[in-house]
Amino acid sequence: MEGDGAEAPRIAVLVPCHNEEATVARVAADFARALPGAMIWVFDNNSTDATAARAQAAGAIVRHAALRGKGNVVRRMFSDVDADIYVLVDGDGTYDAAAAPMMVRRLVDEGLDMVSAARVSTEAEAYRAGHRLGNLALSGVVRLVFGRQFKDMLSGYRVFSRRFVKSFPAHSMGFEIETELTVHTLQMRLPAVEVEAAYGSRPEGSESKLSTVRDGLRILRMISLMVREERPMQFFGIAGLAAVVIAWALAAPVLVVYLRTGLVPRLPTLVVAVGTMMVALLSFACGLILDGVSRLRLEQRRLAYLALPSPTAPDGDRTPWSASR
Repeated sequence: MEGDGAEAPRIAVLVPCHNEEATVARVAADFARALPGAMIWVFDNNSTDATAARAQAAGAIVRHAALRGKGNVVRRMFSDVDADIYVLVDGDGTYDAAAAPMMVRRLVDEGLDMVSAARVSTEAEAYRAGHRLGNLALSGVVRLVFGRQFKDMLSGYRVFSRRFVKSFPAHSMGFEIETELTVHTLQMRLPAVEVEAAYGSRPEGSESKLSTVRDGLRILRMISLMVREERPMQFFGIAGLAAVVIAWALAAPVLVVYLRTGLVPRLPTLVVAVGTMMVALLSFACGLILDGVSRLRLEQRRLAYLALPSPTAPDGDRTPWSASR
């Protein structure tokens, strides 16, 4: 990626790790070979094994992140590491380092902010059926709410531009960070693509930290929270519509009796129906108000994003690369 006397982009490979002593050295070495000149950063998340020592022996820069959870580590990485291009990859040795140059080149040539690797594997052990099914279900929910879909929304192998990383408001604590990255891209309508990349199984002695049910529920919770924050009119509108249906279901029999006899024999039911209708109106009002707040927050994030230089445009102080190099 060098040439024409221009400054080569600084590439940082970010590897969040927790108890990955069996694989972290190979991951660091593979990405150092695939991306010569890149800085390999391993952030050790309270490992109780030799992860940090083996990463350091492999030539990686090792830092320690005290707060448990992948989301907390990614937030720390994005805050502390300064580069032009960021490659985020898990330290379990399942992702193909050979795909990194192609992903970086695609980011640069097309002026993208994110290139995500969709996992392709023929090994049943590599991509368990429960994880695959959960990924499809969660991706379907995100597509329904936010539109454009990524085939592999939960991929842990991505390449980012500097302006994506430095304007990303990370809130996640755990494995739901991938969902947040995807939804942020969709909500901001950032230029991004998805490419296929080989995905292998963990080597012997390496264990997955991901729980299909527990982490799937946490991801679903994150999606619901992001719908509330990013699509409040939809969130509160659906809640309000449900309350309207319940209110009319309770009130209809009472209204029929009143029209026929002029009496209201089920006054408590009518009170509940009126109360439920008030909740519906309040929900609609909350949706309208929070929709305005959400638009303002989106505009502020957009301005923060635009304040950083494009991957393909000069920023005045530095000499970035161009797609023609």
